[in-house]
Amino acid sequence: MQLRIAIPLLVVAILGWLSVFKVDQWEQAIVFRFREIYRSDSEPGLHFIWPFMDTVKKFELRLLNMDQEPQRYLTIEKKDVIVDYYVKWRISNVRSFYTASRGGDVEYANGLLGQRINRALRDEFGKRTVQEVVAGERGEILDIVTTTTSQLEQEMGIKVIDVRTKRIDLPEEVSSSVYDRMRAERLRVAKDFRARGEEAAERIKANADREREVILANAYRDAETIRGEGDAQATEIYAAAFGKDEEFYALYRSLNAYQNSFSDGKDVLLLEPDSEFFKYFKSPKARQ
Repeated sequence: MQLRIAIPLLVVAILGWLSVFKVDQWEQAIVFRFREIYRSDSEPGLHFIWPFMDTVKKFELRLLNMDQEPQRYLTIEKKDVIVDYYVKWRISNVRSFYTASRGGDVEYANGLLGQRINRALRDEFGKRTVQEVVAGERGEILDIVTTTTSQLEQEMGIKVIDVRTKRIDLPEEVSSSVYDRMRAERLRVAKDFRARGEEAAERIKANADREREVILANAYRDAETIRGEGDAQATEIYAAAFGKDEEFYALYRSLNAYQNSFSDGKDVLLLEPDSEFFKYFKSPKARQ
């Protein structure tokens, strides 16, 4: 009796298990009936199917990543650049995606998406120079590529969310020549700065030398003027003193001459006895 009850219950449980499937919040599903698409159930929760008639295939609703291998593109200057980029995308229409990607093969979809983005990047890079690609318009290029791939939503059920570059490099043979040109340009700029510095230094030095000569000339002129004024005052004083007592002034001048002549104990003078130099040694009053 228990066996007769257990077997039907087991069959009902198995049929019930095969008749229900669950869709998580990060999933979407397609229901096939006899291997043909019957419906798509994208809402999270429990869904019912006919056992042995219907099958279910689930797909990611979350963002998917395509990390592309570095690709070589040609700029308007006919120079190669190597671009390493990645793409963030999601399945927007699960029916179209299943049909376009050979049964929902994500790798195959990545290949088709990579071909489309490579074509768009090649067109955009071919309109720009290396400088614009590397520095100036990288964000603009990626925005244009994202907009260009918007039609993939209708064709493949894929929506491109974002396209970003990890790096943009020059080929090895081009990098060497670019670095050489950059180094030569930096050396030229440095040499130009040094020449300007040397020119400024020479100009400052010349101005300083000129100002020095002017200052020295003015100082010499002022010194000579002061010296001349002093000599004139001294002459006036001497003349005034000589006018008051000519004999005393002559004696004073002779004493100064004696002192200057015999400042050293070893000084020797050869003079005639009747020389005027010793006139005050012979008599207290000099001969007229």
